[in-house]
Amino acid sequence: MAVEWSGLSPALLIRLDRDSGQPLRAQLEDRLREAIRGGRLPGGERLPSSRELARELGVSRGLVQDCYHQLLAEGYLTSRTGSATRVARFAATRPPSAPAPQPPRPALIADFRAGVPDLASFPREDWVRAVRTACANVANADLDYGDPRGHEVLRRVLAGYLGRVRAAAAVPEQLIVSSGFAQGINLVLRALVEAGIRCAAFEDPGYGSVENSETLRAAAQLGLRVVHVPVDEHGIDVDALAAGGAQAVVVTPAHQSPTGVVLAARRRQALVDWAVREDAFVIEDDYDSEFRYDREPVGVLQGLAPSRVFTIGTVSKTLAPAVRLGWILAPPALAAAVAAHKQVGDRGSSTLDQLALAELLGSGRYDRHLRRMRSLYAVRRSGLVDAVAEHAPSVRLTGLAAGFHAVAHLPPHAREHEVVAAARERLVGLHAMGGYRAVDQDAPAQLVLGFGNVPERAIAPGIAAVADLLC
Repeated sequence: MAVEWSGLSPALLIRLDRDSGQPLRAQLEDRLREAIRGGRLPGGERLPSSRELARELGVSRGLVQDCYHQLLAEGYLTSRTGSATRVARFAATRPPSAPAPQPPRPALIADFRAGVPDLASFPREDWVRAVRTACANVANADLDYGDPRGHEVLRRVLAGYLGRVRAAAAVPEQLIVSSGFAQGINLVLRALVEAGIRCAAFEDPGYGSVENSETLRAAAQLGLRVVHVPVDEHGIDVDALAAGGAQAVVVTPAHQSPTGVVLAARRRQALVDWAVREDAFVIEDDYDSEFRYDREPVGVLQGLAPSRVFTIGTVSKTLAPAVRLGWILAPPALAAAVAAHKQVGDRGSSTLDQLALAELLGSGRYDRHLRRMRSLYAVRRSGLVDAVAEHAPSVRLTGLAAGFHAVAHLPPHAREHEVVAAARERLVGLHAMGGYRAVDQDAPAQLVLGFGNVPERAIAPGIAAVADLLC
């Protein structure tokens, strides 16, 4: 794609060898031809003025003008009076092995993919305003690399937010800003391995298997032995966890992913007791706790045992995955270790984005956005429930207490992968529970139906199109 320049002469990397014996003009012509034929200079690309290119190369302007005239005559360049010299359209040689463009696929009626918020509702104006405020107020010193834990302003605002909204025992010194959940859990696992942890447990269903989970592959590459612990209607089975020999466990207690169950109060206490008794650690993925409907709010586990629980959160579900910001609330003894791995990994997340998020949180616009999104998701949740009740009344939905996905329980004879494939032929995206399972692939057939990024008007038509497949 050609770059449009506003009154400035574009830079162009051309090397001339003054010791080769070949005339400089011939070298310049050859270099430009090669760049155009190879596609480095695409059709429509503006070239530097003859004066500017001559200055950059240390040659006479006349030499560059002669070169341009020759390539104009050969059809490589175009020029009009009062306009810049540009690469001619179709001057590049198309590589013979370039694949033929694929015809566009028909748009889906609805794609019930879980874990994706409503991308159209990203608060663009609020974010632009927050970025503008951050850029206007940022100190010169804050444009340097800064604290790998994250900017103090954001960590202070986050500590207040997590204490107020999630009942966390949060202080800025224990917070590390990450580039989303994936980096957050990787940093925590690295710190735990360094501290002597050798076995980590994961919920099942949850992350799936090592073959299809980046998180599990990362754990295995760190040398951790991975075990899977079953989840039932009360959450993770703490007795099975204790019997598995794990020294750390990753859980989603507020709204289990993907079953949607809430970790029962008795299990919450049992999990904390296990961590204290076994000198173990809990890694809490607090991924969509802000969206709750028909139940009382549940605080983070970290508030019960700050020295034993890591809480990881992000704005991927509340704002958008494109905002690559999250946080780790670490136990006091391991916060420095997590920060050290963050520094080695990338020296810190974008300071300007951090300050923009801090402005969004501190101004109250983040809370306002969450209130708006709760209402929107509640409407879509009701739309999904009504559509299934109307078109597939025999299908039971669970996991609807919070978040923006549900679990659809299919009849005993159904095969998940066949239902998913047949639905795709009807232009509906359905997603099987099997991708979340690690062990029990013969479990009852279920689908994970996300409604966060499905427009309300598309929910009923999407369910109606596949209703007979679900029953």
